[in-house]
Amino acid sequence: MNRMKFRYLFSIVFVAFLITSFILPNKSLATSWAYPFVVWDGYIYVVTDEYVTEIDRKIGKVTKYSDMERLSGNFSNAYKKGTKYYSIKGVSTDEAIAIQEKNGMYKKAIREAKDTYKGDDRGLPVQVFLVLFLITFIGIFFIKKKV
Repeated sequence: MNRMKFRYLFSIVFVAFLITSFILPNKSLATSWAYPFVVWDGYIYVVTDEYVTEIDRKIGKVTKYSDMERLSGNFSNAYKKGTKYYSIKGVSTDEAIAIQEKNGMYKKAIREAKDTYKGDDRGLPVQVFLVLFLITFIGIFFIKKKV
């Protein structure tokens, strides 16, 4: 009887593992970026090779950096956290902004599109639910067998 209980429990765990493998999102280990960009005020700005000298005022900074995954907020895939954004004299921020480089120069970044990224928070709640369900199911199974 003990062997049969083990096989039954093993079958349940194996099926749960298979289900979670197919349900949970697969994340890649790295992201391939087409171009360097920054996000500011809800818009994506593509960084160009053009340097600008007519800097107006500081308008923001990179709050999150990653070259491995997409993040929300004032995010960049090329510039570290704390890199400053500036407006350019005579140019609307609806058109372009300047990004301060380490060498003190400023690169032009052209506004491309509205940033629609909201973050991927789906994976963790699903994982937590499935683990809790599995623990509960196994617990009930053992309690019923003891009674």
